[in-house]
Amino acid sequence: MRIKSSFHFAALLLSLLSPTLALADVKLPHVFGSHMVLQQDKPITIWGWADAGETVTVQLGETKQTATPNAKGEWRVTLPARKANATAATLTVTGKNTITLDDILIGEVWLCSGQSNMEMGVKPSLNPEAEIAAANYPNIRLFMVPKKFDTVPQPDVDATWKVCSPVTIAEGGWGGFSAAAYYFGRELHKTLNVPIGLIQSAWGGTRIEPWTPPEGFASVPALKGIYDKVLITDPRTPEHAQRVDQYLKSLDEWSASARKATADKTVLTPSPAFPPELAALKDQQQPTALYNTMIYGLQPIALRGIIWYQGEANVGDGKLYTEKTRALVNGWRKVFNQEDLAFYYTMIAPWPYGTMLPTLLPEFWEAQAAAQAIPNTGMIVTSDIGDIADIHPRNKQEVGRRLALWALAKTYGKTGLVYAGPTYKSHTIEGNKVKLTFDNVGGGLVSRDGKPLSHFELIDADTGGFVSATATIEGTNLILTAPSVTKPAAFRFAWDKLAEPNFSNKDGLPATPFRGGTPPNRDSFVMLGGESNGYQLVYDVDLAKVGKTVTYDVDNRAKITQPFTRIGYFLELTTADGKDQYVFVSMDAFTKEIGKIGIPTLDSGASFQQKVDNLAVMSNVPGIANGVGLKGGNIEFWPNNYAQPNAINIPNASAQTFDFGDQRSEPADGYGSMQVHNFEAKQVIFAVNSWKAGNNLDAGIGHSTGPQPDWTFSKNGASYKSKRLRVFVK
Repeated sequence: MRIKSSFHFAALLLSLLSPTLALADVKLPHVFGSHMVLQQDKPITIWGWADAGETVTVQLGETKQTATPNAKGEWRVTLPARKANATAATLTVTGKNTITLDDILIGEVWLCSGQSNMEMGVKPSLNPEAEIAAANYPNIRLFMVPKKFDTVPQPDVDATWKVCSPVTIAEGGWGGFSAAAYYFGRELHKTLNVPIGLIQSAWGGTRIEPWTPPEGFASVPALKGIYDKVLITDPRTPEHAQRVDQYLKSLDEWSASARKATADKTVLTPSPAFPPELAALKDQQQPTALYNTMIYGLQPIALRGIIWYQGEANVGDGKLYTEKTRALVNGWRKVFNQEDLAFYYTMIAPWPYGTMLPTLLPEFWEAQAAAQAIPNTGMIVTSDIGDIADIHPRNKQEVGRRLALWALAKTYGKTGLVYAGPTYKSHTIEGNKVKLTFDNVGGGLVSRDGKPLSHFELIDADTGGFVSATATIEGTNLILTAPSVTKPAAFRFAWDKLAEPNFSNKDGLPATPFRGGTPPNRDSFVMLGGESNGYQLVYDVDLAKVGKTVTYDVDNRAKITQPFTRIGYFLELTTADGKDQYVFVSMDAFTKEIGKIGIPTLDSGASFQQKVDNLAVMSNVPGIANGVGLKGGNIEFWPNNYAQPNAINIPNASAQTFDFGDQRSEPADGYGSMQVHNFEAKQVIFAVNSWKAGNNLDAGIGHSTGPQPDWTFSKNGASYKSKRLRVFVK
């Protein structure tokens, strides 16, 4: 047995009723109330609770139907669809008692959900005083769901419908009703001239998983692991019952052994621990936790669509977020029994996100954009209206307007609207140029600030990493070029977490970040030539995999059968923005022992602090002194801790910082240093320190920009996309 649509209503409610929903009087869920808006052009489903067998009569205007509650006290009626009407109607529900709801309008109903940027009210948004004073829209109605979570679905939400006014728009929540939702609804109301009902169900800082129904997780194979956990946690499922039975059997077995141990006067073993997967959900971040309390009690109310503003809490998910969005949309469409339910959402804005790699946010944007493959969905872009200093941009007016453009064009069929900015369609490579074509050009392509188009990059097929490119508008196309790129292989746009590009259409809608082409997969060492020729590979290691024990991906020591006179090191680092840094540094052999030229672990016996002869350096990192026969070489290879004093008086070194002249100290199996320097040029050539820290080791080419020139304590290893060290001899 699995959770099926039958759980949506009938199979669940009675067992979940709280004492406040005790049967006898006829009761309605709070989503039905005076001042509400009912969805036009869809059958109107009304439900509630009463004594089993009692006759319940529901009347809306002149339309009347009756229902008989089942054994669990649940009843439901479906009234015919109606056209939009701003004339107030009355809903009467009669059983042993009578409920009368007045001032009910027929119009368009939208669910507005997400995390803090959806929760953010009108007060903290842009121009709050003027907007609040002008919020006199009696045909816009507001319903704010309170923030709660639970392990099992709750049949009701404790909220009240309110008429939009300067008072009600600023009440409750985080600075009043959701600004994004209100400005969206206001735009629809002005354009469609029908009543608008807005249901706010949002909670700041929450992930997408707690909003997703079990049915959603079940529909996406990539999320089977989450679905399986949901089934075990949910006390309604056979999976939960089976796990409880297993636990109880283990307790019975322990109880029997405990009695025997007591009788035998032997030591008791601890009782089996309670399985954590059976425990109640501990917070609002757990899968289904918010669906259970902030969405379930709204269904199956008829909706026109959903607007969604969320993602900041899932920003590290990458491509998986596309699948999580698919689960959310599939699940909500299932439980609301509307397969075509519109779903429009917001691309999260640029923001630093602490030490997160600059390219991770663009990869998340890419996952957000990919969710538009789900039918009847659309995404707005906010890269031009964000705030790098604030994860909560204040211009929610434009967020609401852009979401409304999608709804007006795609849901309501309004023609002549440009609802999206330029989206990458295709490209061709013509010599040293890349020609890009776009959808959603609108009135034409433009730089929104009149300055050269920004945040375009190219990479050459043969050399270098991504470099800034010039983008030239030619009609409805863009032409990309870069002086150092003669054979363009790949391109990208706005591929940085702080990117606020100026590329848009003339209708004022910004372009979606994108990338294309095939970045080259090349061996930088092979392409060096010159001094690098004639070397044999001894060691090759992915520095992301090192730790207390260093295991080389390639170890050719046994193949080196002849004496060697030169030793070379080739360090490659790919930065977060995709730039490839490398350095090849070689020198006269400072040892004859092949086992001591790799990473100087305690087991290797390598420990060298000395000058080296005939230094040769080849690097693409600006500022590094390249050349052959350089006289200023010295190395600091040891597994020890070390301190700042210039122990062997290396020229130009400081005794106050960690640089190219330091002092070994105890313990011998300590922090660890593998550094090559050019003291005449006053340069660190490369450093690999603290490899016991694994992926968080220190690594860098050239002087560090931090307080310690030789990268000591930088712990920056995880900031690189890749880091590879090769050791050679000649």
